[in-house]
Amino acid sequence: MKRAIKKAAWMSLGMALLVLTQTACTTLDTSHQLIVSVPEQKMVLLEKGVPVAWYPVSTAQKGIGDVPDSYQTPGGRMEIAEKIGAGSAIGTVFKNRKPTGEVVAPDSPGRDPVVTRILWLRGLEEQNRHAYERFIYIHGTPQESLLGNPASYGCIRMRSADVAELFERVGVGAQVVVSDRTVEQAIELSKAPPPRG
Repeated sequence: MKRAIKKAAWMSLGMALLVLTQTACTTLDTSHQLIVSVPEQKMVLLEKGVPVAWYPVSTAQKGIGDVPDSYQTPGGRMEIAEKIGAGSAIGTVFKNRKPTGEVVAPDSPGRDPVVTRILWLRGLEEQNRHAYERFIYIHGTPQESLLGNPASYGCIRMRSADVAELFERVGVGAQVVVSDRTVEQAIELSKAPPPRG
């Protein structure tokens, strides 16, 4: 009995150390930042402050906001909280962040699922504090012909090929700024330190 208790204690300690080691080894991405311009429906990827890639996107049809059930895209500073879909085929359909086994082609008629990759966002400001619980993502869309126009129900939509590429370049912790300014204006504003409070 004592041996079993001792073994269980060592196993619990081992699991705790494993969790601590994995947590300590998770390095947040501080090199990348994504700037999303709502009026231009564009996203730019910055690497150490330098623009390295541009993408057409679709934000919400109903504009910027963070009220639950508003179908708006939250504005302001957020971060990538989770990355989902590594290794999935381009066009893989996700439901509740799980692959369904279905794969759809770009511009498949009558379809509006989340596809290819998911970058789940967490708000860092009061104005976007509900983003994570609202399941606001950057994700692939089969409705690629609508990119460049506000067409989503709150998320930031991208071409499947683009979101797959972006997924490989950015990590958890990368900052995301959704702005009502042009990309150039938003880049300048993003250089200012975040407000303290």
